[in-house]
Amino acid sequence: MTASLVNVTRRSFARTLGGASLSLFLPSGAVRAQSAAARPVLVCLFLRGGADGLSLCVPHGHPEYYRARPRIAIPRPGKPGGAVRLDDEFGLHPRLGALEGAYRSGELAFVHAVGSPDPTRSHFDAQDNMESALHGQSKREGWLGRWLASGAQTDASPLRALALGGTPPLALEGHAGVLSARRLDKLSLAAPHAVSEPLEDAFRRMYEQAPDGAPELAPLRRAGTGAIRAARMLRELDVAGRRPQGGAAYPKESVALADVATLIRAGVGLELAWIDVGGWDTHQNQGNGEEGRLPRALAPWGAGLAAFRQDLGDHFERVLVLVMTEFGRTLRENGSGGTDHGHGSAMLLMGGRVQGGRVLGRFPGLAAERLWQSRDLAVTTDYRDVYAEVLRDHLKHDDVAKVLPDYSPGPRLGLFRA
Repeated sequence: MTASLVNVTRRSFARTLGGASLSLFLPSGAVRAQSAAARPVLVCLFLRGGADGLSLCVPHGHPEYYRARPRIAIPRPGKPGGAVRLDDEFGLHPRLGALEGAYRSGELAFVHAVGSPDPTRSHFDAQDNMESALHGQSKREGWLGRWLASGAQTDASPLRALALGGTPPLALEGHAGVLSARRLDKLSLAAPHAVSEPLEDAFRRMYEQAPDGAPELAPLRRAGTGAIRAARMLRELDVAGRRPQGGAAYPKESVALADVATLIRAGVGLELAWIDVGGWDTHQNQGNGEEGRLPRALAPWGAGLAAFRQDLGDHFERVLVLVMTEFGRTLRENGSGGTDHGHGSAMLLMGGRVQGGRVLGRFPGLAAERLWQSRDLAVTTDYRDVYAEVLRDHLKHDDVAKVLPDYSPGPRLGLFRA
């Protein structure tokens, strides 16, 4: 049985899981080691479609931005629908205004003009590059899958790694212990409650009885038994009955963040959560600060990330949220009031140990001679420079070369407090 077949089988099994919720009750022995509950947590939001970094982190101090976008530029700070001022050069899109407090408190930073050295404008190729962190090599496994496999823990929770939003991402391929679901409250055995426990027992025995003389079945056996354990933990945690803390309120579009916060607060050993968010390919009607496709897409995630920070309370200190996209958009607006596939974009990092309150990276400017191919924001920071610091300084992973095998380290950005 090939590794790819094992992964497909595991994903098929995970998709048969469907219906649990979360409360603070932990089943006896569910988390045997408190050290697992205290480990750092990485939450990745991938904005699929190529989000416009020049709108997320607005270069209001650059007049070329306003000349290139007469209809869709975000107005300067202080204007109606204007950017939330971060400094003399940059501002937040107003639909991300709920995050101003995190920025002012030094818990949120942007990295601008970040992206891939690969010039592709294909969504699929660019996403594969960023998720695998491999260039010019086979992209059958992801950078986070390699991290999970290289940092395997003997006391790892069956809820160590979770993907929410749709198809399991390439970023997590390479490790069989990842659970995937559209929603956390759908992650249980798809069967009536009266028969779910006997069926779980039957599946558990089936996986445990896989013959020892068939080592190729070991990943499937581990994934299957892990999924059963995770389903039982979630059922006893009661997700639907769990309420956000600290007065936090999540828009319905960002309920995945509420699910992740619940698992972190419950101490079930979650170390990695991946959330896919579509809808960022704004060729038409991109909009400005108030109306259009981009403001509508940003609003629930700005509010959701602010609620996530509030909900976590003291747990926020060990959590990092990394928001990324496969590439940026053209500087100039097109005839349909949108922007086309570009090059450089922006990353957002939010967490208790982020050295925030800053826009990092070298912004190259928007003058014609400084644009990539005379049309796009140039890339001055390789996205893997961000990954490397996340691995080393947040996840405390020393062997970065094993996770990013064809990466040559660039200048340190200083993303985290010591």
